Amino acid sequence: MKDVPLIPALLRVALGTAILLLVPLAAMQFTAEVQWGWGDFVMAGVLLFAAGTAIVLATRKIARPLPRAAAVAAIALVFALVWAELAVGLFR
Repeated sequence: MKDVPLIPALLRVALGTAILLLVPLAAMQFTAEVQWGWGDFVMAGVLLFAAGTAIVLATRKIARPLPRAAAVAAIALVFALVWAELAVGLFR
């Protein structure tokens, strides 16, 4: 992804975020199990976009494969922990 300029890479992250947010939006149309408010969509969008942007930047700045993989794994772990905390209060 290093050969793709930064702005198109961030547009891909934004597009991916929007596509992922369509999943709960569609689920809300078919079941009462999913009940997201506008704040949930905003927070999920910010979290997904921030994680995606951090991964893009990490893969551009870190040249060696092992540290790059460790950075991406750390970003994914932080993303999952924050998502779990916001979803169900995992650490309360």
